[in-house]
Amino acid sequence: MVKAVIFDLDGTLIDTEKYFRICWPRAFQHFGYSLSDEQALSLRSLGRPYAPQYMKELSGDPNFDYKAVRSYREKLMEEMIAERGLQLRPGAKEILHFLKENKILRAIATASPIERSMRYLEKLDIANEFDNLISATMVEHGKPAPDIYQYACQKLALPPEDCLAVEDSPNGVLSASRADCKVCMVPDQDQPDEELSSLLFAKVPSLNEIAQVITKENNL
Repeated sequence: MVKAVIFDLDGTLIDTEKYFRICWPRAFQHFGYSLSDEQALSLRSLGRPYAPQYMKELSGDPNFDYKAVRSYREKLMEEMIAERGLQLRPGAKEILHFLKENKILRAIATASPIERSMRYLEKLDIANEFDNLISATMVEHGKPAPDIYQYACQKLALPPEDCLAVEDSPNGVLSASRADCKVCMVPDQDQPDEELSSLLFAKVPSLNEIAQVITKENNL
């Protein structure tokens, strides 16, 4: 049975991956580097220590200043969100209500810092909808390592097989799968390939359909 659902944040609950996809290449360009759209997509949910090393390789510069580039990307993101707004992905409030009604725990496992995550959740009026909020900053290795989902399961006091992880990106799917969670993918910027699809418990077009997955699994 599914006793808890652990959501990724960016691109899964909130519609922010489209901004990352724009801002990472712009940040690279600002510092004299280039980053293709495909490479920008590969950065989704990538955590420490993988992100700094991977971006250094992408830049081709052994002196690549990850903190400076990331800081500039954050500045661009804040400006873009202030201009264009912040939205939930379709079905977010509905699935959270469904889980609450059926007494299924709700948590977040995000690559983003807690402060930023809470600020966005409060702005979207869903900050009080979760039993736990886990950031990759709380564990040694970020996604695609399993640490964050293993820690989330520990905080929920549940075995991984009783937890459904909801993800939109390859790095997130790999992290949850390696932690032995059931993984439901709600693709955002692109679709999973055959190899990634083989790791999925389910794939649905929007958050709304997760209720059907749980209803079937729990015989509700």
